[in-house]
Amino acid sequence: MSKTETIVFTGGGTAGHVVVNLALMPEFIEEGYDIHYIGSYEGIERELIEGMNGVTYHGIATGKLRRYMSLENMKDPFRVFKGLLQARKLLKKLKPKIVFSKGGFVSVPVVMASRLTGVPSIIHESDYTPGLANKIASNFAKHVLTTFPETDNHLPEKKAVNIGAIVRNELFEGDPDKAAQFTGLSKDQPTLLVMGGSAGAQSINQAVREALPQLLKHYQVIHLCGKGKYDDQVKQPGYVQYEYVTDELKDLLALSDLVVSRAGANSIFEFLALRKPMLLIPLSKQASRGDQILNAESFKKRGYADLLEDESVKAPTLIEAVNQLYSQKEQYHENMTSYQPKQTKEDVINMIIRTMK
Repeated sequence: MSKTETIVFTGGGTAGHVVVNLALMPEFIEEGYDIHYIGSYEGIERELIEGMNGVTYHGIATGKLRRYMSLENMKDPFRVFKGLLQARKLLKKLKPKIVFSKGGFVSVPVVMASRLTGVPSIIHESDYTPGLANKIASNFAKHVLTTFPETDNHLPEKKAVNIGAIVRNELFEGDPDKAAQFTGLSKDQPTLLVMGGSAGAQSINQAVREALPQLLKHYQVIHLCGKGKYDDQVKQPGYVQYEYVTDELKDLLALSDLVVSRAGANSIFEFLALRKPMLLIPLSKQASRGDQILNAESFKKRGYADLLEDESVKAPTLIEAVNQLYSQKEQYHENMTSYQPKQTKEDVINMIIRTMK
């Protein structure tokens, strides 16, 4: 494949708006495509992408698409317009065959610029209902790929394509021996992995730490508490905490028997692909648009997960829910066996290739 054929990826704001791109880009790099990534100047996408072999990162100005009143809302249209001009200039220079967007506010000017420059674009929407950024960007895209079948009802009929979740290959290569060495924990005891997202979740963190005396009677606990949320006062045998991990996550998942997590779509489909029974604690409607609640309810309905509302997260309710999940783990494993994640990734790659100019 000639290196003159270029693909631009975009998406950012949270790790969830990057991980799908991280799963796809190596496949195209291996085939010889010239891969570029357009993100914000200082977002988490820059941290995750910059320095990745075979990918050139470009930062642009971006606003935040807020649903609440803020003085910053007056400045954001100018930032978005500046980002649009920057993205248009980049696309004219790079001349990509296609733009692939995972969403997030930084992706809006990039997808808009793709329409202005005549470059086809594809959006992937992970959540049950489209986020605001993808709702706007879908007007300028050729296709919108969805993870949940129900999402198609919220998008233009001719653009929506239900394709499923894209899972990174490396997640299937996790090594429990490496995780045991990394954490100092045993491979022979039930292990609970707690994840609150890249920014952490204070309600989950507090409940887990208060529940440790009871949890540690039955489980080892690996706690990914979020940046700035590490508590060096909490040290107990069988409990380890990290602000955030990257390459080690696949090994930690391989060691873990259960997962407690927020309900971001990318993460929960990864747990599903790995057959990990999960207790989902979605962001409340007071803290989000409610997408995680719908994600979690869908998974509970299908028998993939149990659900605990954020407002109900206390040490006693967490302990009870974790114990119930563990007692039914074999049933959860059986429910998950019908899900086949690897074919979805191939389908997305084929669609990107077919859509190229």
